[in-house]
Amino acid sequence: MPKKFQSPSGMHDIFGVQFDYFERVREVALRNAKIYGFKGIETPVIENTEVFTRGVGQMTDVVEKEMYTFKTKGGDDVSLRPEGTAPIMRAFIEHNLYTKPQPVKFFYFSPFFRYERPQAGRYRQFWQFGFETIGKNSAIVDVQIILVIYNIFKELGIKDVMVQINNMGEENCRNEFKKVLKKYLKKESSLLCSDCKRRMDKNPLRVFDCKKCIKVKEGAPQIIDYICKSCREEFKQVLEFLEEAEIPYDLNPFLIRGLDYYTGTVYEFFAPQKGNEDPLALGGGGRYDGLSVLLGDEERPATGAAVGVERTVNLMKENGIQINEEKPQVFIAQLGDLAKKKSLKIFEELKNAKIDVAESFGQDSLKSQINRADKLSAAITLIIGKEEAVEDRVILRDMDSGEQEKMKTCEVVKEVKRRIKGK
Repeated sequence: MPKKFQSPSGMHDIFGVQFDYFERVREVALRNAKIYGFKGIETPVIENTEVFTRGVGQMTDVVEKEMYTFKTKGGDDVSLRPEGTAPIMRAFIEHNLYTKPQPVKFFYFSPFFRYERPQAGRYRQFWQFGFETIGKNSAIVDVQIILVIYNIFKELGIKDVMVQINNMGEENCRNEFKKVLKKYLKKESSLLCSDCKRRMDKNPLRVFDCKKCIKVKEGAPQIIDYICKSCREEFKQVLEFLEEAEIPYDLNPFLIRGLDYYTGTVYEFFAPQKGNEDPLALGGGGRYDGLSVLLGDEERPATGAAVGVERTVNLMKENGIQINEEKPQVFIAQLGDLAKKKSLKIFEELKNAKIDVAESFGQDSLKSQINRADKLSAAITLIIGKEEAVEDRVILRDMDSGEQEKMKTCEVVKEVKRRIKGK
C-alpha cells in the first residue's frame, strides 16, 4: 500500500468546527483592534536568527531549546519565528517608523513555531494574536492593551479572567536584585535543577520560569522589593488604571516573563478550567523598552501582549461556548445538471443584490438539501428541479409557513427582496 502521510508531530490541521472557532476569535480580536486604533502587521515567518538571539535572549528556553534554526542555501542563519514582538520591533526600526506620529500601534493574528514536547493546548506550530504599542512611555498604554484583550475574552464568552501582574523594574533595579538572588540561589544550589545551576550566574531570573524548582522559587527574594522609586510610581499608576477599568488582578511577585527583553510591568491572563484546580494561562505580555537597543537602535518605549489562539479555542469548547453559524436569508436547492446551471446564475444575482444566500451544489439529493436549508434556518428556499429548469421557473418555498409558489426566474430577486423585507 502507498504510504499515508500525516501532519508533522506537534502540528495540526485546522478545518470544520475548529476553523469556525478560529474565525470567531480572529473576528472578535480584529474588530476590537480597529476600535482601539491598532493597525494590522504581518512579518515574515522566517527571520535572521540574531533577531531572536539578541532580542529574546541567548539563554532563554526559546532560543536554547525551542527554535527551528537552519542555514539557507546562501549560508544565512535563519529561524522560524518563535514569537512576534522581536520581528515587529525589527520592522519598526527597518522601516523608520519612529518618524511617524507616535505611538505606532500594531495588531497581528499569525502562526509561530517552537520545538516543544507536544501536549494538550501546546503545539510546535501554534497561532497567537497580539497587540504592540511602540513609541510611548505611559502606564495608560500598558493598561489599554490589557483592557482590549480582557474585552476580547469577555466578548468570546470566557468568564472570570484574572490578570496576574508584577513589575520587573528597569535594568539598574534588576542588576541590584540579581546580586541578592544569586546569593540566595547559591545557598539553595543543591535543590536547583541542572538548567538553573547552569544559568545561575548569567541569568538567575530564569529560576522563576522553571517548573522543577518550585520550592526554591517560593523562598526566593521578591523583585518588587528592589525596584526604584520611578518604577514603583509607574506600577502604582498601572494598578490604579486597572482598578478604574474594573479589571480584576492579582499581584504575583514571582511573575517573570521568560524573554529577556521585558522590563517594568509584566502580566499574564488566566481563566479557570473545568476539572482542574490550576487556572489556564491564556497569554501575557509587558513592557520592553530596551528591545530596540538589543536590535541596534536607540531606546524606544514599547509594550505589548500575545494570546494563544488554540488555548482560547479549547477553553471556549470546554465551557460549551457555541459558535453561531450565520443564517442565510435564502437557500438554493436544485436537482439535475440543467438545474445546477440555472442555480449558479440565480446565486450570483442574489449575491450581487446583497442577499445572504447559501447552497449545496455538491449534493444531488433534494431531500438532503431541504434538510440543510432547514438546519441553517433559511427564511426562503428556492427549488429548481428538472421541470423548473426547462420552464425557466423556480419554486419559492416559505420555510416558516411551508407555502410554495412557482414563478419566473427573472422575478426571483425582486420577490425575494419583497418577502425578506416583510419578515
